[in-house]
Amino acid sequence: MTASFASDVLSLEIEAHVATVWLDRPEARNACGRAFWSDLPRACAAIAQAPDVRCVVLAARGSHFTVGLDLKELGGSLTEEPAGASHAESSARSFEAVRAMQASVSALAKLAVPVIAAVHGYCIGAGVDLISACDIRLCSEDAIFSVRETRMAIVADLGTLQRLPGIIGAGHVAELAFTGEDVDAARAERIGLVNAVHQGGAERVYAAAIELARRISANSPLAVRGTKAVLAAAEARRIEEGLDFVARWNTMYLRSDDLSEAITAFLERRPPQFRGR
Repeated sequence: MTASFASDVLSLEIEAHVATVWLDRPEARNACGRAFWSDLPRACAAIAQAPDVRCVVLAARGSHFTVGLDLKELGGSLTEEPAGASHAESSARSFEAVRAMQASVSALAKLAVPVIAAVHGYCIGAGVDLISACDIRLCSEDAIFSVRETRMAIVADLGTLQRLPGIIGAGHVAELAFTGEDVDAARAERIGLVNAVHQGGAERVYAAAIELARRISANSPLAVRGTKAVLAAAEARRIEEGLDFVARWNTMYLRSDDLSEAITAFLERRPPQFRGR
């Protein structure tokens, strides 16, 4: 059935104890704009209020999981100070905006039931933030992952740098985050970013995620919820402190010349020329 949740960029379906949250903006390759960041917590709240849900699948319509932050929509807000605002006011607003977006991702991580990501195509930037907040990750053979932020003159600040070290080794985290380079499905499986790679594209990986979700849902829901709570307990404080730290860091450095150059170069479809200022 379709849950009582309305959004222009997400959709929610619930069937046989399994909820699917669909990234549903295929015409924009599921780029994450303002509506996404406000609607994801609402979708998670709707799931939390559905007592029969025992597992969640995060999947995407269209050709790609997500190309990450919608720079066409949000680029100006990242680089420009609001008219008439002091530097202190502008910094405070930036901090609150980052914390609000972090909370959107954390709403996914804080669901009491397991969350399985089913990834196909591009999973870039904010996409890695999202799947890092999931408990299990599956992908299709065409999946491409990238912690892209350093190539855009940004420190990744929505959870990747806090959650990914608990998923893959420190050296792999450092390489992915420092270079911003693409990682294909085969390497993602080798380093433990995904549990398995499935041949057959988006439909096959989604089917595999649903099958796994049903196997989980067949177990005692109390025991599964308890297991997730215990697994999450040790990491919760470290992640929250890390999110607060990076939000404060980016409040100081977000409006750099390098970021303006990165966004301009993206819109002009040319390589950026960074000067480190």
